[in-house]
Amino acid sequence: MVPTFLLLVTLAGKRWGPAIAGWLAGLPVVAGPILFFLAIEHGIPFTARAATAALSAVLASVAFSLAYAHAAQRLPWQASMALGLGGWTATALCLSAYPLTQAMALLAALLALLTAPRCFPRSTAVVRARPLSTVELGLRMLAGAFLTVAVTLSAAYVGPGWSGLLAVFPVLGTVLAVFSHRSQGPAFTATLLKAMVTGQYAAVAFCFTLSVALPRLPMAWAFGIAVMAATTVQISSKRALMRQP
Repeated sequence: MVPTFLLLVTLAGKRWGPAIAGWLAGLPVVAGPILFFLAIEHGIPFTARAATAALSAVLASVAFSLAYAHAAQRLPWQASMALGLGGWTATALCLSAYPLTQAMALLAALLALLTAPRCFPRSTAVVRARPLSTVELGLRMLAGAFLTVAVTLSAAYVGPGWSGLLAVFPVLGTVLAVFSHRSQGPAFTATLLKAMVTGQYAAVAFCFTLSVALPRLPMAWAFGIAVMAATTVQISSKRALMRQP
């Protein structure tokens, strides 16, 4: 599912630009399946705690996007990736050492998403998608599949806290940022990552709804309601995306 979604996001970026691609990449396409399989394998209490940790992990995802976007303006993709992952790791380590309650995690995630768009680098460059080869599309899909498998396997062995943090690891963000940086340039990449922050309101809605619903409802109902909440918020967030400069 993740490689297919990466392909669709890439094609959306080619057709409608990086803002739409980034906005779509904010959907919990990776976190949702990981939490679902954790619920099947480890039970409801484990997954409810993991969903709360995943909600707080939106902070780490925002840290990655900001660090990569700023680094990309001056540095090659290798150094930008190192700094982006450094931002994610530092934030995730803090969250694992001082786990947040549901309310605190929700507040922290929303504050991060509200303030982050103002912190991205400003660019006056015209952002246009360039043609992409079939080889590059295939490499994006392969990289997305590899990262998803690695994160999913890791999440099964590290407890609910790190399972939740890893569920929101920016799999789509890392793949899209690196390939966009290499082929489309820093302005395109920064615009994509900034829009991905707006798209992550859907991830917040999904993780918060799941953390509340899982202990109270059957698993199928909890995931169904969480998906509906994410979809509703994603559609609503498009207005905010269109207002961004």
